[in-house]
Amino acid sequence: MSPRPSAVALTPLLLFLALFFGAGLYFTSLGDEMGFYQLRAPVAILPAVALAAWIAWRQGLKPGETLLQGMGDPNIVLMCLIFLLAGAFAYVSKAVGAVDAVVSLGIGALHPSLLLPGLFLIACLVSLAIGTSMGTIAAVVPIAVGVADASGLDRALVVGAVIGGAMFGDNLSMISDTTIAATRTQGARMRDKFRENFKIALPAALATMVLLGFAGDSAPVEAEAHASAWLALPYLVVLVLALAGLDVLLVLGIGLVLAGAFGFVFGDGYDAVQYVGDIWIGFEGMVEILLLSLLIGGLGALMKASGGLAWLAQLIARFARGHTGRRSGEFSIAALSTTADVFTANNTVAILVSGGVAKDIAERHGISPHRAASVLDIFACVPQGLLPYGAQLLLAASLASVSPFMLAGKVWYCWLLALVAIGFMAWPSRVVETQVSAGEAQA
Repeated sequence: MSPRPSAVALTPLLLFLALFFGAGLYFTSLGDEMGFYQLRAPVAILPAVALAAWIAWRQGLKPGETLLQGMGDPNIVLMCLIFLLAGAFAYVSKAVGAVDAVVSLGIGALHPSLLLPGLFLIACLVSLAIGTSMGTIAAVVPIAVGVADASGLDRALVVGAVIGGAMFGDNLSMISDTTIAATRTQGARMRDKFRENFKIALPAALATMVLLGFAGDSAPVEAEAHASAWLALPYLVVLVLALAGLDVLLVLGIGLVLAGAFGFVFGDGYDAVQYVGDIWIGFEGMVEILLLSLLIGGLGALMKASGGLAWLAQLIARFARGHTGRRSGEFSIAALSTTADVFTANNTVAILVSGGVAKDIAERHGISPHRAASVLDIFACVPQGLLPYGAQLLLAASLASVSPFMLAGKVWYCWLLALVAIGFMAWPSRVVETQVSAGEAQA
C-alpha cells in the first residue's frame, strides 16, 4: 500500500539540517575554526530520527521496524563496508609510505598547472570505467591528499577535483547504477542516454579542467625523492583492478593486503603488530561517517514510509500538469530528481523513487525517453556531489581530514554540470525529439 502524501514527513530532515548547520555557523561566528565539528552529525541527527519515528507512529506505522529496515538496507551496509576498508587502506598506505612513493613518481614530471586537471582526468577515467563514485574516491583521494601536501595546493580544492571526476563517471558510465536505474525507469536505451548525457557532461568537464589549470598554476612543487618506488605498486594494482571492473570491496581488500605486504618488505621497520594497529586506526577514522550513514538510511526510510517523498512527487507532478511545453517538463523532472536526492542522500534511490513520475511527465510533455533519463540522472548526481551529508563528501572528507562543508564549494564540476544542463534545457532553438524511437519503446 502506497503511503499517503504528507509534507510533515519531510520536517525531520529539515530539523537535522537546522541543528547541524545552525550549530556550525554559531560556533564559527565565535571564531572557532572547527565550528562544524562541535556538534557531531550523528548526534545532531538523533532528534530528527526521533521526530520521524513519532510522525510514523502517529500514522499507524511501526517506526522501530521501519528504522531498522532502512539502516539495514543492502546499499547502506555496502556503503559502510566500503568506508571501513577505504579508511584502513588509506591509513596503512600512508603509514608504509605508499602515498609518498606515488607522489614522488608522478609529481615531478608534471607542471604545477597540470596537477589539478590531471587528478580530475584520472578520477573521470576511473569512475567512467568502474561506474562508481565511491570506489573512485576511495582509490584516488589518498593520492590526491599526498599531491596536495607535496605541492602546497589547498587540500579541499584538490579533493574537490577528485570528487568532481568521480561524479563524472557516476553520472555517465554505462555500468553505473544511476545510469541503469535512469534508463530502466524511463524505457530508454543506454547508448542513447549516454550520447544525450555526453553532450552536456563533456563541456562541463572541459570547463572544469580549464579552471583547475588556472587554479593550480602557482603551486610550488616539492617531491619526496627518498620513497621506494615499489611502495607505489599497491596503489597501481588497486587502480588496475578497479578499471578491470572488480568489485570495490575486493579491490580495497586486495589493496589493504598488498599495502601491508610491501610495507613489511620495503618499509622502515614496519611489522605485523603495527599493521593490524594501523588497520584499526583506519577503522576508527570512519566511525562518524559510518554511524551517520546508518542513521540517514533509517531516517530516509521513515520519511518515505510516512509519505514525504510521495508528497514531493505529487507537488512537482501537479506543477508539470499545469504547464505545457518541453522546457517546463524537463525542469519539472530536474526539480523532482534534485529534491528526491536532497531528501534521500542517495542518487540511485532518488532516481528509483522519482522515475515513475518523471516518465509520466516526459510522456505528457513530448520528451524522449533518453532525454528524460539524462535529465533525471544529471540532477540526481549534481546534488549528490555537493551534499555535505552525502556519502561521497563524507568519505572524501574523512580520508582527507577536511570539513565536508569546505568540499561542497570546491566540487566545481558539479556546479558547472548543473549550469550547462540548465542552459541546455533552456536553449530555445534546440531540436527536440517528440517521438519515441521503436528501439526505445522496446527497451
